[in-house]
Amino acid sequence: MKLFSMMYQTSSTKGQELVAQRMVKYARKLGLDAWVISSIYHDGEPVIPLSEVLKRIEGYIKFDRDPKVELPVVRVDSTKTFWPPRRIMFRDCITILKNLDDSLGIDFLITHSTLWNGPEEAARWVVWKRLMKSLGENISTSIYGHMSHYQPPDPSRYDPIERAFRMAWNSTAFQSIFKAANLILCVTSIEAEEMVMHGARPDQIHLFPGGLDDDTAALIDSAKPEIFRSKYGVRENALLISYLGTVEDRKNPLSVVKIAKKLRNLRDVVFVIAGKPGDQWDEVVKESRHMKNVIITGELSEEVKASLIKASYLNIIMSRMEALGLTQIEFMYGGVPVITSAAYGQKWLITDGTEGIHVRGPEDVEGAARAVENLIKNVDRRDSLSRKAREKASNFLMSKLMSDLIKRAYSMLS
Repeated sequence: MKLFSMMYQTSSTKGQELVAQRMVKYARKLGLDAWVISSIYHDGEPVIPLSEVLKRIEGYIKFDRDPKVELPVVRVDSTKTFWPPRRIMFRDCITILKNLDDSLGIDFLITHSTLWNGPEEAARWVVWKRLMKSLGENISTSIYGHMSHYQPPDPSRYDPIERAFRMAWNSTAFQSIFKAANLILCVTSIEAEEMVMHGARPDQIHLFPGGLDDDTAALIDSAKPEIFRSKYGVRENALLISYLGTVEDRKNPLSVVKIAKKLRNLRDVVFVIAGKPGDQWDEVVKESRHMKNVIITGELSEEVKASLIKASYLNIIMSRMEALGLTQIEFMYGGVPVITSAAYGQKWLITDGTEGIHVRGPEDVEGAARAVENLIKNVDRRDSLSRKAREKASNFLMSKLMSDLIKRAYSMLS
């Protein structure tokens, strides 16, 4: 089987992009030929000049080992858009898919995300192939799966213009995608219910909860907590309450600073805010400048990140919206309970009172502070949550998820 995972860019940190890339990584580990199909961009910056792609009659450049993600990647003719925001479009996408199918063969195509033209074009290409076959042409079969990483058009997160655009995309593009797709991959059962409400058939649904990279899991297993503590001067007996993710408004680390302020009199408790600077970075730095119980690290290496996970007493995430939460799976695998705003997919990932604690939304600073304090005082309860968190996250290893998905795709091909 030859598998292609198609996403509008590659990334070193963003969840949807990482899932698309890890699918290829673990498909190859399972013995498949597999490639990422992506634009010329990695985290918003061009990997190669567009002019180089435009010289190719087939519309793409194929890397056996891409310089950014070290996987086989097909980088295609593409362009950034002003609208929809934060998106990249493929040009002449159907021709590119046809050329890839002619030269390499596409047995299983998976598209990712929403608000861009890749999924819609892939749906048209798949339907075109089926119609050609029905008319007697010698056309190979291609299985098509779509993974939206869906987030509802929530008025608390999106302004009216973007919210209306998302609603329009959902009500039009989903219909053609559902008609063409063999599988609709959903990261949670909550998303699965939404997809059925939008028109997907229940038999199309395949649960695929993000996926914990097995290599990351091994790194967490062998991590040494003292590496992080030594690097940032944290005492051995201090309890770390850790936020890890981009320092951006959507993930709302500013609420973590407010929680730390509420608990500033707790002895030997340190709040860590780690991750790539985003649109809330300046405000977080300003508000925590004189707080002795807050450490802001910026982006961490994989080794130091694993050490932080191993050293943490609790993970805290006060997001306004999360399709799932790959970082929370990493903390859970490390045996770290999660205090969460319970935004969307987090409500499914972390069961309240089992693998962590739900608070009443992203601004519930009081409730989160109480949860932290209760779990510091009640070590036995924290340890019970820790065991259950580790047990749940162990079911989300990427090798297992991909093995199950590929078996289902093979059954459809046969």
